[in-house]
Amino acid sequence: MSQFAGWEPGAAGVLRLPSGRLVRGRGLRAAMPSGHPPRFGVYLLGAEPPEVGWETRWVRWRDFWLPADPAYAKAVLIEAWTRADRERVEIACWGGRGRTGTALACLAVLDGLPAAEAVGFVRGHYHHRAVETPWQRRFVDRFHTL
Repeated sequence: MSQFAGWEPGAAGVLRLPSGRLVRGRGLRAAMPSGHPPRFGVYLLGAEPPEVGWETRWVRWRDFWLPADPAYAKAVLIEAWTRADRERVEIACWGGRGRTGTALACLAVLDGLPAAEAVGFVRGHYHHRAVETPWQRRFVDRFHTL
């Protein structure tokens, strides 16, 4: 059985990056998708997330805003991108669109997609309303310079 069983493209929230890496985005307010749980989770929330049964990183990031510590957020997203090559990685916020979409677009930039195309890629392959604010879009555009 593949280490990514249940995380195929088309499964709930699963995004295939241009390199082939798979990452699942989701909103924590919804039920956990069926299938195998993540091995690593990145939680983008204003308050500390609840305990789960896998390794996590918490990025303090209030709804509709930007990460409180952009350099830390970048380091965590680099770790998530690296780990997605070999294990199930989940990126999540409360609603699963704005902060999660922004983080997924940053992963697409790390994956080699030009920043100018990353938001459109995530909107086309993850959720059509991903990356909700102009400053979240600018965060993606400037991600490499953080």
